[in-house]
Formats: sequence, structure tokens, C-alpha cells
Amino acid sequence: MKKLGFGFMRLPLKADGAIDNETLCSMVDYYLEHGFTYFDTSYVYHGGRSETAIRETLTSRYPRDRYFLASKMPTWDVFKTEDVRRFCEEQLEKTGAGYFDNYLMHMLTEKDYDRMVEIGAFDEFRKLKEEGKIRHICCSFHDTADVLDRILDEQPCIESVQILLNYADIADEDLTVKAAYDTIVKHGRNVIVMEPVKGGELAEVPAEIEAMFRKADPEKSNASWAIRFMASLPNVMVVLSGMSTMDQMIDNVSYMEDFKPLNEEEKEMMKKAGEIFFGNPPINYHNSVIVNPAVKTYLSLMNNRLVFVIPHGWQDAMYNSYATRVGKPADLLKQETDPVVIDGLKQAIASYEKK
Repeated sequence: MKKLGFGFMRLPLKADGAIDNETLCSMVDYYLEHGFTYFDTSYVYHGGRSETAIRETLTSRYPRDRYFLASKMPTWDVFKTEDVRRFCEEQLEKTGAGYFDNYLMHMLTEKDYDRMVEIGAFDEFRKLKEEGKIRHICCSFHDTADVLDRILDEQPCIESVQILLNYADIADEDLTVKAAYDTIVKHGRNVIVMEPVKGGELAEVPAEIEAMFRKADPEKSNASWAIRFMASLPNVMVVLSGMSTMDQMIDNVSYMEDFKPLNEEEKEMMKKAGEIFFGNPPINYHNSVIVNPAVKTYLSLMNNRLVFVIPHGWQDAMYNSYATRVGKPADLLKQETDPVVIDGLKQAIASYEKK
């Protein structure tokens, strides 16, 4: 399987906000014509219209053996065993796929995982697999690496894990996204990378990074470096890109059709690029006195939001789940004495706990 996946999360839109199926059909055709096969959607993408778009632009136009299709169950809305089958069958009908190659528990956090275990959701996933409605049991994950380690210890049926991974976020160790990747590799499961360009934010980069990229190869786009770096990592099955224009599709195909992993010099360049984002973060607590090490994750989440000004849902999911395990920042704040740490926690509270 070629390593570029077509994510149906950011699709081309018309002026009225409707999905532009004509453009999307052309993009699907171009993608398949160049030997790519992996499509990724979800129950909730585009307000539920993404799976319908899959039917209108892919499954109704191509034989089932021409593509590999992944979709995701809205885990946060699953509260009893019957919900698992109900969502899966509804999604199969919406997509017209017949079966899902990968079927994922969407956006697992520790809280949702514990509920899935309690209601027997994994048993129901296994039954759906036995019935041929899904081929592979998977999950997408939005929590800290220690939680993922526990999940993969307890659930050998999970074959692949979809995680947020990009060269910028990897540079912040306290965010634990690199640790999550290492955890998947340790357990011998497949890695599916999402947000390699961080929702498009790594398509426009600081001048210092741009200069490095241009010096290495003046013809390559900023996005190409981000995607190729992720595809070069061991155990990565596919790197998803949410392409919303034909130009983005053509660019991605141009360097992923005959994919060549980055060499050691290029990998070192990408490490330096990540350090430019987070080597000297807005809340620079690395030389601060920290009473409770748990606050580092809160500070890293706040730095992520300050460096990249567009809020992301995974940040909130991780923040809220983490708070149930280690305590709310407002409570941890009382223990801390360093002004930098105190100010950083106050910023996190103001940003992540808005009503």
C-alpha cells in the first residue's frame, strides 16, 4: 500500500458550504489513477456529510477491491453494546461500502476506553469482524502515552492506532505524542498518522525553517517535508492528508507516488525545524522549579495553543482526560511556587476551561 492516505475531513466546498462533489470526484480519480488506495472518513466529519461523500464519489463509482476504506465510530456517543452495531451498520449504509477495512473507535481517551470495556464494545467489534462487516479493529487516540500503553496491553485485538503526529509536536517531549508513537511501535501495531501538517498550519512556516527547506530542495513544498518525514518513520502504515483542492492532491501525489524515505541529514533538518517551534516556547518552564511533574503536560498543551493559534479538538480531549487522572490545574496551582509555572497554569485554565 502506498503511504499517502486521502482524509475526508477537509473536503472541497462550494460557496454555500456544500461539498463540491465534482471537484472531489476528480481528486478521487487522480488519487486512484496514481496507485493510491487508502481513504479515511468518520461518522462526524463535515457534520456527517463525509461518509455520504464517500458513497457519492468513491463506492458508487469504483469496485470494492480498488480501495481500502477506514471509518470511525463516535465513541463519545456509545453507551451500550447495541450502539456499536447500530453505528457500524448505519455507517456501512451511508458509505455504501459493504464492509470497512479499518473500523476505529474514534478519539479514545482513558475515560471513553474504560466505558468501552465496561459495555463490551471490544467483544462487539470482534463479532463484527467475524461477520465480515469490518476487517481490522483499530482506534484513534487522543490522550497521554501511558494510557495508550495500558490500552494496547489489554487489547491485543487492536491492529492499528491512528495518532496525531508531526515534526513540530514531536519536538515537545511533555506533549507525549512521540512517546505515543514509540508505544505503538513497542507493541508491534501499525501506526496511522493524522495531522502530519497540523491542519495546514505547517504549510506556512517561519522564515528560518523555510530557508532550510528551500536549501535542501527548492522544488519541494513545506507540506511535502512534513508528510515525508512522518512516512519515513518505522511502522507507519499510512500518512493521512486532508486535501481540499486539486493542487494539494497533485502536490502530494508528486512526491509520494514513488516515495523515498528521508535520509539522515534530512531527518536531522526536520528535528531542527521542530525545535524552532518549541525549543524556546512561550511558557519556558524548563528551568523552573516544578513541585508536581504532572503540570508539565498542562503547560505543554498551553504552549501548543500559543504557538499554533488555531485551537484543536485533540488538545481539549487530552486536557480534560488528563484532569480526571492527575487533578485539575486549579488544584495543582496551589502547590506550585515558581512564577512562570503559576502564570502558565493560569493561562491554561483560562484557555481550556472556557464556559
